[in-house]
Amino acid sequence: MPSTLHIGFLLFPNVTQLDLTGPAQVLSRVPNAKVHLVWKDLRPVVTDVGFSILPTTTFEECPPLTVLCVPGGFGIADQLTDAETLDFLRRQGEQADYVTSVCNGALVLGAAGLLQGYRSACHWLWRTYLPRFGALPVAARIVHDRNRISGGGVTAGIDFALAVAAELAGVELAKLLQLAFEYDPAPPFDCGSPEKAGPELVARLRAMQTSRIEYAQAQIERAALVEAS
Repeated sequence: MPSTLHIGFLLFPNVTQLDLTGPAQVLSRVPNAKVHLVWKDLRPVVTDVGFSILPTTTFEECPPLTVLCVPGGFGIADQLTDAETLDFLRRQGEQADYVTSVCNGALVLGAAGLLQGYRSACHWLWRTYLPRFGALPVAARIVHDRNRISGGGVTAGIDFALAVAAELAGVELAKLLQLAFEYDPAPPFDCGSPEKAGPELVARLRAMQTSRIEYAQAQIERAALVEAS
C-alpha cells in the first residue's frame, strides 16, 4: 500500500448525500487516508436534498486512487451514459486497489464495464438491473468479490465503509471506528428491507418512485447496449 491512501468518491448532481458522506466520514479516519470528492469541475454540486457539496478535485487532476467509490441516488440516471464520467471510472478502476460502490452506484460501475462477472450489492429497488451489465446481484448489505466491495442501499454505506476500513488498516482499527462513531443501530421500526416491510409498504414505495425509476430504466437500457457493443 502507498503511504497515502487516496480514497475518491464520485460526486455528481442529485447524489444521495448519505451514500457519500457516511462512508467518507468513516474512511477519513483511516490512518494516512486522503478523501477526494471528484467531479468534472470545482463548482458546487447539488445533492438530492437541495444543499450543495464542493468537489475537492476534478477528473483530470484526481491522483491515482487506492479506493474508487461510486455512491448512488436518482442522479445516477444521467451518469449511466455520460462518456466523461465513465471514462474517468474506467481509468481509475484499472489501477485502483479497490473498486467500490454504495446503493445504486453499482449500476454506474456496471455501465463503465467494471462489474462484468462480479458479485455486487445494490439498493433492493435497483438490484434487478445489475445483470444488464454482467454483474451478479446479491441481497446483502456488504458484498466483497475480489477487489470489488459494494454496499446495499444508503445506510448500508456505513457498514460498507467499516468493511473497507478493515481491508485498509485492519479489523481492530475498524472496530475502533465503529465504537468512535457509536454505530449501534436500533431503528424504531423493523421495516428496513422489503422482506421485513411486507408487500403493501413495498408497493407504496414503488408507486412513489415510478416516474424516476422509469427514466432511469431507459438510461440503463441505453447504457447496457453501449457497454455490450
